[in-house]
Amino acid sequence: MVEFAKELISLGVQIISTGGTYNTLKNEGLNIIGISEVTGFPECLDGRVKTLHPAIHAGILNIRENEEHQKQMQELGLSNIDLVVVNLYPFKQTILKEDVKLEEAIENIDIGGPTMLRSAAKNNHDVSVIVDPADYTVVLDELKASGKVSTDTNFYLATKVFEHTANYDTMIANYLRVQRGDYSLPNTLTMSYEKVQDMRYGENPHQVAAFYKEVGKTKGTLADAIQLNGKELSYNNINDANGALELLREFSEPAVVAVKHANPCGVGVGANVLEAYQKAYEADPVSIFGGIIVTNQIIDKETALEMTKIFFEIVIAPDYTDEALEIFKTKKNLRVLKLDNITYFDPHALTMKKVDGGLIVQQKDLELLVEEDLKVVTDREPSEKEMEDLRFAWKLVKHVKSNGIALAKNGMSVGLGGGQTNRIWATNQAIEHGIEFLGEEGVKGSVLASDAFFPFDDCVKAAAAAGITAIIQPGGSIRDEDSIKACNEAGIAMVFTGMRHFKH
Repeated sequence: MVEFAKELISLGVQIISTGGTYNTLKNEGLNIIGISEVTGFPECLDGRVKTLHPAIHAGILNIRENEEHQKQMQELGLSNIDLVVVNLYPFKQTILKEDVKLEEAIENIDIGGPTMLRSAAKNNHDVSVIVDPADYTVVLDELKASGKVSTDTNFYLATKVFEHTANYDTMIANYLRVQRGDYSLPNTLTMSYEKVQDMRYGENPHQVAAFYKEVGKTKGTLADAIQLNGKELSYNNINDANGALELLREFSEPAVVAVKHANPCGVGVGANVLEAYQKAYEADPVSIFGGIIVTNQIIDKETALEMTKIFFEIVIAPDYTDEALEIFKTKKNLRVLKLDNITYFDPHALTMKKVDGGLIVQQKDLELLVEEDLKVVTDREPSEKEMEDLRFAWKLVKHVKSNGIALAKNGMSVGLGGGQTNRIWATNQAIEHGIEFLGEEGVKGSVLASDAFFPFDDCVKAAAAAGITAIIQPGGSIRDEDSIKACNEAGIAMVFTGMRHFKH
C-alpha cells in the first residue's frame, strides 16, 4: 500500500485516507488528506463511523456526464473521488482463530469498506475500485500510459468487487448462523469457497477443473493435507481419496482402506497397520493396483516396504516414520499426503450434488446403525463372532455404491459388489470377486451386508450356495418373509437394522 500510494502521488493523485492507513502513510512522510478534512466530521465510535458521509459517497457515486449531478456537486462544494482502494477488516482471519469470541468477530465486520466498494463498483464507468493488491500494478500501468484507467479495466475491477463482497457477506452470514446453533437448510443457500489450485483437467482431459476449499471447514479434509511427495493431485484423485477417507472414519482400530474409481476394493483391520494393509491387499490384489490407500495409523518402515511392492497413486496417513517416508520418496510419482485429524468429521457437514438448474443438498450420512434397533429375525441367532463380522460388513456396505453388497470375515473385506442395477447382480459380483481372490473356502463362513432390503429371496439363496452364514440388512420389504424363510431353510442368521444406506 505504501509503495502504491507513493506512485499515485508521483502521478499527481491526491489521497484521502482513514484510521490506521492514514497514520501509516503519514509516518512515511506522504502528503495525504485525513477523512475528517473532507467530511468536516470527526471519526467517531471507535472508528465505526468515518466514511459513511455524503461528501464521500457523492464523490464516488456522481455520474460525471450527468449535468444535474455535476450542478449539485458544485452547489454542495463536493469533489469527485475517482479511485477507491479498500482492504476489508479481516473477518475471515478473525473467525479462523482458535477460541475467538463472538464480540471480536462482530467488531471485525466491515461496514464502511463494503459500502464504498459497492458504490465505486456501481459507478465503474467513472470510478476505478481496487479490492485486490494484485491489481495495484494494473491500475498504475494504465495511469502511467494514458493518464486514466480504461473502461474495460474498471468493469473488470468492479466485477471483482462484487465477488469479494459477496464472499465476505457469505462468511459473516454462515458464521452467525452457526453461532445461533442453526444447522437447518435455509431458504437461500450461499456458500463460500476459495480456490486451492487449478487442475490440469477434470475427469477427462477435455474438461476444465479446479479444487476449492470451504472456508473454515477444512479440518481433517484433503484441503488441509500436506503433500510430501509426488506430482499434484488430479480431480479424480481428490474425489476418490475423499471417498476413501469417509470409509476410514468408520473405524477406531488400525485400519487400511483401498479405493479404486471411488469404490472400495479392499478393507482390513488388524492389530497394527501392517496387518491391516495385508488384509486390504489380499482382499483384491488386482484392483488395488493404481489405487488409493488411506490409513488411520502412522506408517512404519515395514508397511512402506510392503506397499511399494506394487504401484499406488496415493497414500494418505496421519504421519510416517522417517524410514517409511524415505522409502516412499524413491517412487517419484507416488503422491504421499500427511493429514492431521484424519478421522475427524464435521457433525454438521452437508452433501451436495450439482444437477442441471439446481443443487440437491442433504445432511451427510453420519449414522451407522442404532444398536437397540437391531433385530434378529431368523430362528438362529448370529454367534458373537458372526455379529462382529456383521458390524464390520455393515460399515463397508455403507460406502459401497448402491445397489451395494459387502462380504466380510475376520476383519477383512471378502468381496464387494456395487453400482449394479439390481441386487442379485451385486450379490453375485461380491461372491465371484471373493472366490476369485480368496477361493471358495475364503468365502465360506463369511457374512453378507446389503445397503437396502432384499426385494426377493434370490440374494439369500445365492449367499447360501456360497457358504455365507449370516446376513445384515435394513429389512422393510413387503416380501421380507420370503427372505427370512430362505435363511431359516439354509441355517443362515439374519439381522435387520431398520436403517438403510443408499449411496448414489
